[in-house]
Amino acid sequence: MTSPTFILDPTLAKDTVEVVRLDICRVLLIRDKTYPWVILVPAIAEMRDLDDLSKHQRNQVMAEVDLTSKAMKLIFHPHKMNIASLGNVVEQLHIHVIARYRDDPAWPASVWGVHPAVDYQDDQRATIIADLSKALLVN
Repeated sequence: MTSPTFILDPTLAKDTVEVVRLDICRVLLIRDKTYPWVILVPAIAEMRDLDDLSKHQRNQVMAEVDLTSKAMKLIFHPHKMNIASLGNVVEQLHIHVIARYRDDPAWPASVWGVHPAVDYQDDQRATIIADLSKALLVN
């Protein structure tokens, strides 16, 4: 279901590390340990908005967003899940799935621009990737 001409946006490639590839989306972990935060990118060339997808593709993307949100709840036990597709800086279609807590540094506001990103240590990142991969691929 993915496109052979798909290329990940350079900003997303720089700011994330790949967790797993689902049927249509790449699941990417944001390099910021402040918030448990992943991005799903449909691996289809030249997509900007959800309505650019076919109905079948859109349904699959939303199923993968749902799966990812549930996996993050299972792993991180957040107070609230935030799901957003903005694309004002990175135009390539991507969906943010962010676990939020009442005591996180941005609560209750948006996470964007509140604090500079602080990358995970290698072992922390590896553990999160393994946990997310397992949760996403078991379902």
